[in-house]
Amino acid sequence: MSLLSAPVEAVPMDGLQLSDVPRVGRRHPRVLVGGGLLVLLIILAFAAPHYAGDPVSMDPFKRLQPPSAEMWLGSDNLGRDVFARTIFGARISLVVGLMSAVCAALAGALTGVIAGYSRSFDKVVMRVMDGLMSIPTILLAIALISLTGPGIGILIVAIAIPETPAVARLVRSVVLGVRERPYVEAAVCGGARLPKVLWRHILPSTHPPLMVQSATVCASAILTEAGLSFLGVGVPPEIPSWGNMIASSRLYIGIAPMTTFAPGICLAVTVLAVNLLGDGLRDLFDPRAKRRR
Repeated sequence: MSLLSAPVEAVPMDGLQLSDVPRVGRRHPRVLVGGGLLVLLIILAFAAPHYAGDPVSMDPFKRLQPPSAEMWLGSDNLGRDVFARTIFGARISLVVGLMSAVCAALAGALTGVIAGYSRSFDKVVMRVMDGLMSIPTILLAIALISLTGPGIGILIVAIAIPETPAVARLVRSVVLGVRERPYVEAAVCGGARLPKVLWRHILPSTHPPLMVQSATVCASAILTEAGLSFLGVGVPPEIPSWGNMIASSRLYIGIAPMTTFAPGICLAVTVLAVNLLGDGLRDLFDPRAKRRR
């Protein structure tokens, strides 16, 4: 079942506390497994300078070496440590994925709230969103990077822009259902200003589905970054990333398979962890979705 199919009626998050983590883990193991894997990957990635070695030093005399005590996963075609490059490459994927999800969630939430609450702006805003959805992410990213040059910042923006419409449409559907609730109408009749109505009565209802959708955006962004780096239009070649590693080592897969398998397996595990976390959050916030499957 797609994460987009999660119902808008969600369990409020106000009651969740740190002491509830073991209970949540037992009832929703995918949250525990996906979140645990993701936290482990983040710790390994950002602690890499303390144990992973140098990911950029080249030694032509050690090119395409098998795994050894010095280089745990061997070396690539330029004599660089595959293990170090794989660990440091996780930084790029995690930063791009998480920041793209944050940017798309913020922009999509703002757009969706405006479109869902204001009938006068709904048609105009959503037609713009429909236009953005028609642009493939990779083509837009290639166009932006061609104009500005490769970089992590422009890569995040290029991935977040096409993902924003999906978030906006989801938030809009939530707001359309919430704005007719009695407590919202009571707040408006009581003289509450629009920013207060949106902040206190509308936005809290969008948090659970927005978190689930953000997990989908994060997984998609990680795959898109790897694809762009594989094509040579992602991060600069001197920065280790999983897409760069797979692209530069694909010709040597028969001689040194770990140069391709290591980043590929890490990419698959990371996307799996994010998707498990998203599925688990959907079941956590809407238990009825789990029973319907």
